[in-house]
Amino acid sequence: MATVKRFEDLEIWQIERNLYQKISAIAERLRQKKEYRFAEQIKSATGSIMDNIAEGFDRTSRLEFLNSLSISKGESGGNKSQLYRLLDDMYIRNEEFKELYEDFDKLSGKIANFVKYLNNSKIKGLKFKDRK
Repeated sequence: MATVKRFEDLEIWQIERNLYQKISAIAERLRQKKEYRFAEQIKSATGSIMDNIAEGFDRTSRLEFLNSLSISKGESGGNKSQLYRLLDDMYIRNEEFKELYEDFDKLSGKIANFVKYLNNSKIKGLKFKDRK
């Protein structure tokens, strides 16, 4: 695996950024229906995933990064639950629900695979590079 120097280069962050853009468009539709709290809640929850990936990466510690990835994976599940709320309240169509659910599910799987990779890696991160 090539060395990643910036969190923006991580595929999981790129996928999440794309999902954030899709959810932002839905949040705008929610605002038009005066569902301001729900709009901000779903937008914030989605943004939190990409923020945790970035924060964990920049901590320069494999263990701290793993913790942040675990949080991001859990938040992805929370977003899938919010998709059901959007569907049940008829803010999104079934096709849009399926597409977004599959996207969040794919992201969750990629995060899980990345966690497995990092758990098997001998890389400690810059913070603990010189420790025995």
